[in-house]
Parts: sequence; C-alpha cells; structure tokens
Amino acid sequence: MSSVPDGKKLVRSPSGLRMVPENGAFISPFCLAEPQWVPDKECPRCMQCDAKFDFITRKHHCRRCGRCFCDKCCSHKVALPRMCFVDPVRQCGACGVLSQRENEFYDKQIKILTGGAAFVVTLDSSGKSENMTCRLANNHRYLFLDGESHLEVELSRISSLQVLMEESSPGGGGPRASGLLLVHRAQGSQDPMQVRLEAVEDRKEASWWLGAMHKAAKLLYEAKDQ
Repeated sequence: MSSVPDGKKLVRSPSGLRMVPENGAFISPFCLAEPQWVPDKECPRCMQCDAKFDFITRKHHCRRCGRCFCDKCCSHKVALPRMCFVDPVRQCGACGVLSQRENEFYDKQIKILTGGAAFVVTLDSSGKSENMTCRLANNHRYLFLDGESHLEVELSRISSLQVLMEESSPGGGGPRASGLLLVHRAQGSQDPMQVRLEAVEDRKEASWWLGAMHKAAKLLYEAKDQ
C-alpha cells in the first residue's frame, strides 16, 4: 500500500479549492472532513455575538466548524491544511486560533518527523532489538522503520501511543523524551502488535523527533474522534 503513488486532484467545494488525493483511502490520517454548514434558515443571528442578520449584516460560515457568524466574528482567513485547502479560508475566532496552532505542526514538526531519528527498536512478537531509523512517510500515512529489516506502521491502525520519559542528569533540566511505545494492528491482522523505540545515539535529535510525534498523536486521535 505505501508504494502506491498518491495522485492528487484539485476540487472545488462551497468552502474553497482543495487539493485532495484521487483515492480517498489515501488521505492523510491527520486530515479532517469538511463540516456540514448550518443551514441559513436555522441561523437568523450570529452564533457568537447574536447580531441579527439583515441586508447590511451578512452571514458567513466558518470553514472549519460550519457555524454561522457575522463578518466581525468571522473575518479572518487562516490556512487550514488539515482540510487540504489550497488558500487560507474564512474561520471564526476560536477555529482560527486552533488552526494557527496546528499550522506550527505542519510548518516545523512535520519536517522533523519526515527527517527521522535513530532508535533501538524492539518488537514484542520477536523480542529482538535492532538499530533502526524511524521516519514519517511523505504522505503522512506510515511510519517507516529501516535497519537490517524494514517495518511499516500505518498511522490509522495505531491504537495507542505513549512517549516514554526519563529524568535528566543533575543540573540538566526536567524530564526529557527517551522513547516511544506504540500498539498497532498490521494490515490483514486483528492481533495487536507492540513496538518499542528507545533513543541511543543522538539523543537530542531523537528527543526532538519524539516531541514532534507526541504532537502528531494529538492530531491523530482528534481526527479519529471526529
């Protein structure tokens, strides 16, 4: 599955232009579906400031939550990569703040994750440990673990993910990320598999990667719940 090219196409929705995978099954697990807009007839007033809509006070829909607002409460256009929009789109204040925070993940953390880091990887199915480089695939759908062997973990099939912490040496600050414990179900299997990653070489690089993965997990589980 990971070797299949991910072609994309430009589509127009009521919310704006979106660049989406041609095959819906290949969409990034971080992505959110477009919301259903609150019907115009059901929102005679702004859903934030309660201003009455009329010829002068026009209504606008937030592209992230789909609710109705006046121009004052929904005037900012913010990038929304989680819905694959090509250009920044109109969002209400609360959604805009949330999207701006997430954009830091797309601007910085994604680069760290796709760059990868070195770990000692242990699979509970074999009990053997191996030095491997772990990185996020460019399509954001898989974790690739490469060493003498190769393992692919599909993010959408991860059921739990825990960042492991360790105490720093005296004077070295607070606890830092030292490893990762994840449970997933491989394609075609219903049996859970546990993968443990432990930093060994460049611990600073590994700590950055683990911190980025922790942020990725928050987005991943949020997308699953919606």
